[in-house]
Amino acid sequence: MKPGNISAYLSDTGISASLKQIAEKVTGGERISESDGVLLFEKGDPGFLGALANFVREQKNGNTTYFNRNFHIEPTNICVFSCKFCSYSRLLKHREEGWELSEDQIMDIVRSYDGQPVTEVHIVGGVHPKMDLDFFAGILKKVKAHRPELHIKGFTAVELDYMFRKAKTSIEEGLGMLHKAGLDSLPGGGAEIFHPEIRSRICNDKCTADEWLAIHKTAHTLGMHTNATMLYGHIEKFSHRIDHMSRLRNLQDLTEGFNTFIPLKFRNKDNEMSDVPEASVIEDLRNYAVSRIFLDNFPHIKAYWPMIGRSTAQISQAFGVDDLDGTIDDSTRIYSMAGAEEQNPSLSTEELVSLIQESGRSAVERDTLYNVVNNFETTAPSTITAPSR
Repeated sequence: MKPGNISAYLSDTGISASLKQIAEKVTGGERISESDGVLLFEKGDPGFLGALANFVREQKNGNTTYFNRNFHIEPTNICVFSCKFCSYSRLLKHREEGWELSEDQIMDIVRSYDGQPVTEVHIVGGVHPKMDLDFFAGILKKVKAHRPELHIKGFTAVELDYMFRKAKTSIEEGLGMLHKAGLDSLPGGGAEIFHPEIRSRICNDKCTADEWLAIHKTAHTLGMHTNATMLYGHIEKFSHRIDHMSRLRNLQDLTEGFNTFIPLKFRNKDNEMSDVPEASVIEDLRNYAVSRIFLDNFPHIKAYWPMIGRSTAQISQAFGVDDLDGTIDDSTRIYSMAGAEEQNPSLSTEELVSLIQESGRSAVERDTLYNVVNNFETTAPSTITAPSR
């Protein structure tokens, strides 16, 4: 899909003066306000938002779309928390429906990738009371001893908050211990929606927004990069999305420690919010676009292709997205259990490169910190078309 040129919209008499003012701010390198962000959600049509987001995307990352070779380890789906949107976790009283991997089983997964050119292992799961700080520190040490060059991205702020509270240690001490053991960076999970009005209704028993932000801020001060997410398309309003992104933008101003922002689409399969309709593909694309426009200090916007599907992931590259995550190798169940588009999420490097190039973009394999591993510059003519409204 070829994005439109934003200059055409600026000269279009059909575009409102307020939207043109926002576009002029963006093209002039000026930060937009929270009210501007809400207005983009409320009044911006997909073509306008896509053109403006693509302008920002190409200013930051040119025609490049990134991916990495990674695999996931999910130590358990047993969880002490009961988030209403979650289709993945099993409470302690429903252990028969869950799994708990031992240290040996986790290391068996790591060893199964010996000799393969993966650069990252992503470790996240439920919050299990027996899998504590010492348990995971031991795992990290063993992974690093076995494969020192493998980047370990692990543990959401929710998992870390529970570990540190249980160990009666501070965020600084707990993160320092894990970092020394081999933890290289943090994923962005557990953010959900920061605003207390919504957070109290969908995940009241997990860490607060301030606690999530404090953990990521501390990681940044320790020299660890992190990601950030936002769960959208459920009971939140546009103002809640912008509030969420504004808090992230403010922290990024202070630390510059975030690598990428990942909007996560709410899925309503087998959870306590199954009566809530899911967002349309058009809304997915609009959300990517506004995220790219508003988060001016985030280097990258990622579309997690297993959640939204390959075709939407292709189109998203015209709406501000410059990263499609990784090969994954069918090693995650978090989103497939929630009814994600990809029930067996695995792509070879060749398939992922082709998916990117078919969109008219240049594919670049990266490591976790966006250092280039392989450059697949050749692009194919775009054959992607936008969905109808």
